[in-house]
Amino acid sequence: MIVADEGMGPISYLIVEFPGNKMTGDGLQALVDLVDRGLVRVLDLEFVTRRDDGSVAAIAMHELDTGGFDVSVFEGVSSGLLDQSDFDDARDAIRPGSAAAILIFENRWATTFVQGLRRGGAELVAAGYIPLDDIAAALEATEAG
Repeated sequence: MIVADEGMGPISYLIVEFPGNKMTGDGLQALVDLVDRGLVRVLDLEFVTRRDDGSVAAIAMHELDTGGFDVSVFEGVSSGLLDQSDFDDARDAIRPGSAAAILIFENRWATTFVQGLRRGGAELVAAGYIPLDDIAAALEATEAG
């Protein structure tokens, strides 16, 4: 069980779609590397599929076709943070007939930065990600204008 404390870095989540339920395992090896280097800590990792009727169901790790990547390294990774709202978010984000990974992780690389901010009285009140397609569109618009 994970205990939140002042020494934690910011917590983030990702929902990654695998169209047509096709995975290669390439990204999973990169995630293992990030963990091994101490840059992130995986708090939860759940795989789901969106059926053609729109419902979402969890996929057991041993049921995954990951192109030969051994997912057993992620077996049992669960802090209990994931709930039905996360599955609903995944359902709304992915297409029927596709799978997704829902990942909650601590940004360990930012721990000392956040601790310093807190010591100075600051609080992290919002965070987010900007999709690369949005960045590319904004840059194209800037260059065109």
